[in-house]
Amino acid sequence: MEEFRKISILGVGLIGGSLALAWKRAKADIHITGFASPETLEKAKRRGAVDSLAASVQDAVRDADLVVLASPVSNILATIPKISGYLKAGAIVTDVGGVKAAITERAAEEFSDDVYFIGGHPMAGSEREGIEAADPFLFQNAVYVLCPPPNLPDGLFRQFASLIDCTGARILLLQPDVHDQIAAAVSHLPQMLAVALINMVGNENENDSRFLQLAAGGFRDLTRIASSPFGMWSDILETNTEFIKKAIDKFIELFQEYKENLDSEKLPAIDRAFQEARRLRDSIPRDTKGFLQPLVDVFVQVEDRPGVISEISTALYRENINIKDIELLKIREGTGGTFRLSFESESIADRAAAIINSVGHEAFRK
Repeated sequence: MEEFRKISILGVGLIGGSLALAWKRAKADIHITGFASPETLEKAKRRGAVDSLAASVQDAVRDADLVVLASPVSNILATIPKISGYLKAGAIVTDVGGVKAAITERAAEEFSDDVYFIGGHPMAGSEREGIEAADPFLFQNAVYVLCPPPNLPDGLFRQFASLIDCTGARILLLQPDVHDQIAAAVSHLPQMLAVALINMVGNENENDSRFLQLAAGGFRDLTRIASSPFGMWSDILETNTEFIKKAIDKFIELFQEYKENLDSEKLPAIDRAFQEARRLRDSIPRDTKGFLQPLVDVFVQVEDRPGVISEISTALYRENINIKDIELLKIREGTGGTFRLSFESESIADRAAAIINSVGHEAFRK
């Protein structure tokens, strides 16, 4: 099969629209057909995300080399049987849903043996929604999970992986159930915890309004995701129920252990838990396995004055060094803070640290 020329995207919102813009930017010769509401499609065409508009999902997928299902999980599950009889032999279908096992199982049931489904989950998003928020750079440096089937020809997968790679994302291969188990622990459980924590404090606030008056700083950061609308989560909670329940049970068991260790004679156990948590938290940027290329961190201590970040980024830009990720680790009011800058390799990180030091800022690697 030749390189993908005809791509159909069903659902041209934030994720589908961003994929379209990224691919149009990287490969001017591809033709993208979009399916969504008429209003969304017109906006997508004005933005240059799609070349043609389809009136139905069946019309959208005819003759497509690649079909992207870029809608909520329940809609993806409903769409798969609707398009199964309209796909050409050798076509690839992928999705962007946050749950993988239920979707890949439905695809295996509905698609013929000469149509290949690759489950996908780009770990990228935005506070905004819709085609208006679509961004061709949304996926740069983001993890993009792929769940290829065992019968997928190597050549087809390489072509598809190349298409994902040109968005700037970093591919990680996982089995669907492994993805869902991990997502339950690192994404779905934290959402439930944030909702529970803010509601617990809210209940206390009904009797004493000072609870929420003082709920700033770390509490506000910890519960930020509690603002997510339920509509974004209902499909995930419904289709990944068992793994989420298991994650909640494990958390309750560990939290009960912490509760029992709050007695003064058992506090050393809490001390060890704090130390282990810090060690694990510090290891996250460098401890990812599989096909994800780990980034190399440089820590920069800066003073609190305008233009500091611009000085650092400009110095690196002049030496053609790209910052892959940036995070503010801590801030000291009036004095400055510490940033973590991540780079593609150790040699680039060493060069970056030397350049940052040369312009008068303290940079070091751990």
